[in-house]
Amino acid sequence: MPHDRNYLTPVEVANLLMVSTASVRSWAAKGLLEATTTAGGHRRFLRSSVESFAKSRGIDISCDVPGGLRILVVDDDHQLRGYLFELFDGVPGVEAVSVARDGFEAGQQVELFKPNVVLLDLMMPGIDGFEVCKRLQMSGEHADISVIAMTGYYSEENVKKISDAGATHCLAKPLDRSQLLSILGLSLHS
Repeated sequence: MPHDRNYLTPVEVANLLMVSTASVRSWAAKGLLEATTTAGGHRRFLRSSVESFAKSRGIDISCDVPGGLRILVVDDDHQLRGYLFELFDGVPGVEAVSVARDGFEAGQQVELFKPNVVLLDLMMPGIDGFEVCKRLQMSGEHADISVIAMTGYYSEENVKKISDAGATHCLAKPLDRSQLLSILGLSLHS
C-alpha cells in the first residue's frame, strides 16, 4: 500500500517529496531522514518520519500519490472473495480490486495485476498463505507488497509464523470491517 502503509520505499519517498532518490538516500545517510534497513539490505522509511521531515521543510505531502491501492484478495472461500471485492469496489483511495482463489492463482495475479496490497488467507489447498507470503518477500520485485493475512485459525503460533514470513497484520475471521479499513487507511465515505 504505497501511500497508506507504515513503510515507504525510497522511490515512493522521492515521489512524495518531488525529489530524486539520490536526495532521499543522501538525507538518510546524513541522518536527516530516519530509515530502517530490511533483511535484504533495502531502505524503508516510516511514513510518519517522512511526514515530519516534509513538514519541517515546508513541503505539503497531504495529497496522495496518484492511483491508489491495488488490492488483491486471495482466499479459497468464494463468498468472502465476493464480499471483499464488493466492499472495496468504488471506495475512494482504491484504484482496483482483483481476486485469486488459491496460492497458484495469487502468483499469476501478482504478475498480471501488480497489487500493492494482498489480503491473504492462510489456509488454502496447495500453496498456503504462509508460502505465498514467503515467496513475495523473497522476490526482490514484489517484496514491497503489503500482506495482510486473514485466518479462521487465529492463534499466537499462526500470527507469529505469518509475521515472520513478512505479513504486516494478521486478522481473525470473520473479519472486522472497520479494523480492515483502518489498517488500509480507507473510509467508505469520501
